[in-house]
Amino acid sequence: MALSNNVIGAINFVAMLLSIPIIGAGIWLATEQDNSCVKILQWPVIILGILILIVALAGFIGGFWRIPWLLVFYLVAMLVVIVLLVVLVVFVYMVTIRGSGHIEPSRAYLEYRLDDFSGWLRRRVQRSYKWDRIRSCLSSTSMCAELNQSYRMAQDFFNAHLTPLQSGCCKPPTQCGYTFVNPTYWISPINNAADMDCLQWSNDQTQLCYSCDSCKAGLLANLRKEWRRADIVMIITLVALISVYLIGCCAFRNAKTEDLFRKYQQGYT
Repeated sequence: MALSNNVIGAINFVAMLLSIPIIGAGIWLATEQDNSCVKILQWPVIILGILILIVALAGFIGGFWRIPWLLVFYLVAMLVVIVLLVVLVVFVYMVTIRGSGHIEPSRAYLEYRLDDFSGWLRRRVQRSYKWDRIRSCLSSTSMCAELNQSYRMAQDFFNAHLTPLQSGCCKPPTQCGYTFVNPTYWISPINNAADMDCLQWSNDQTQLCYSCDSCKAGLLANLRKEWRRADIVMIITLVALISVYLIGCCAFRNAKTEDLFRKYQQGYT
């Protein structure tokens, strides 16, 4: 039984290590500009990573110090945590399955439309009281001002690979036909009626297109890209965690079998 318990302790040390990429993914999301303004996914990811760490620590202690009730707690709690991780992985995949950008003629950057994204994501930005807070957060960043430092000529800007946020928030939609002066200053629209965002655009550097649906779509496109990266980390960790858990279950079963066999031998003798 000592050998099996040591195996349980060892594999739970591995499970403790597996909590690191989950917590790291949550911290990475929290440091990104868009996620720091929206604050949706990072905390569930971080909390789930901490739960994995705590449960694995319980299994580690229960295995090496041979505490049966702690091992039972580990088996039940880790199963619950794995189910929660599966739910989170599937949820992130489902809400980010839609939302690709659209190509515009003579432009290297993409344009984004709010209707392309899942209803759940859209509801995070469509209500005015939510967007007012997000808009204030985004406008306080330097993401648009940086474009003026990087691109002086119109063709250089048109050939730039902008982030979805920069494409949606820092310039007017291409279909409006505005004339480039600099990346955040545009004049003489050809078709103001092409899109409601054409009327929302402002050369006021504190306003720009932060009130536009294209800005909301750009935010969601950024979130989608980052969430899918985090989801890949969680999927890899989930597979490893399930493998570790199954090994732990086998080791626990072997430990119980050895214990029963030892008691049987003691009773027989």
